[in-house]
Amino acid sequence: MSDLAQSRSSGPIATGAGAQLATGSNSEKQKDSGTNTVVKTRSLDYVLRSGLAGGLAGCAAKTVVAPLDRVKILFQASNPQFAKYTGSLAGLVAAIRDIKRSEGSRGLFKGHSATLLRIFPYAAIKFLAYEQIRAVVISSPDQETSIRRLVSGSMAGITSVFFTYPLELVRVRLAFETKKSSRSSLKDICRQIYNERITSPSRGAASHASTTVAAAESVSSTVNKAVPRSGFANFYRGFGPTILGMVPYAGMSFLTHDTIGDWLRHPSVAQYTTIPDSESKPKKGSRHPQLTATAELSSGALAGLVSQTSSYPLEVVRRRMQVGGAVGDGRRLGLVETGKKIYLERGFRGFWVGLTIGYMKVVPMVATSFFVYERLKWSLGI
Repeated sequence: MSDLAQSRSSGPIATGAGAQLATGSNSEKQKDSGTNTVVKTRSLDYVLRSGLAGGLAGCAAKTVVAPLDRVKILFQASNPQFAKYTGSLAGLVAAIRDIKRSEGSRGLFKGHSATLLRIFPYAAIKFLAYEQIRAVVISSPDQETSIRRLVSGSMAGITSVFFTYPLELVRVRLAFETKKSSRSSLKDICRQIYNERITSPSRGAASHASTTVAAAESVSSTVNKAVPRSGFANFYRGFGPTILGMVPYAGMSFLTHDTIGDWLRHPSVAQYTTIPDSESKPKKGSRHPQLTATAELSSGALAGLVSQTSSYPLEVVRRRMQVGGAVGDGRRLGLVETGKKIYLERGFRGFWVGLTIGYMKVVPMVATSFFVYERLKWSLGI
């Protein structure tokens, strides 16, 4: 590892998806080791190219795992028709067979159009934000630490989610539907979400202390006036746990990918894991050697495995909150309330429902995403 440290101190930073930053006052610039071409990470050209690469990478990754994504959502949200299939690999196969039999092969891609509408800007913003945030958080080689990488990835994930969350909610609701007779269109789903109203919980048995009841009703009335009962706010159901889950998910994803990328570029193994002369090809060049397809896919797969494990319980809570208006009494449950509900229904294991599918989905998805992104950046010369 001493060779790696020495190479960093004397040249450009060799990281995976991150921007390769020069030291000193030119922290916004990158100098290619093969052609001496200076690349400004904050230039419009760089922003457009990295955004395009990120968006296309996200679309490719989501398309690869679309059928597994549909089944995972049905499991996580406890869809009654598919509850019997949860908990085993055989159940996964049976669920896919059931969807194909009732809805045809297209049923496995239900909600995928909404997925692509969301994932292109989401992935574009995520990768672009990571590049730009790194330029600020990691401005020189001596600042290249795991904590700074984690912070950069987490902030990039939060930024992308903030701008694209309503599209994510629409996609989940489309995928959650299992009606065979009439299927809702994208417009129908949007109208339904917008018009859903918060309903107050039933009072149950009368309280013995009438003054306490009156006070509670007064507080409830005040809250109901302050919190929107319907409208655009409904498109942010589950936004809280999404942000909380994005911190470990995006942060660990970028951290793991970039760290493993550094290991695989170490001189002791570089001849087996990198593409020869890739620093100077194409014209503008890459600031670090490109990993071979096997090495790049492996680093992405491990990044997906680590990130999924660290954030999965919050993902389950988020899914349940997102479909809250489509099941039950339509109440908008909070983060803690939803967590308690899941625990009462299935115990601690309820927070890990569909994790097997999650692994099967995330490993190829993240691997594809990072692979396509790195290759497109290389092709685009950034």
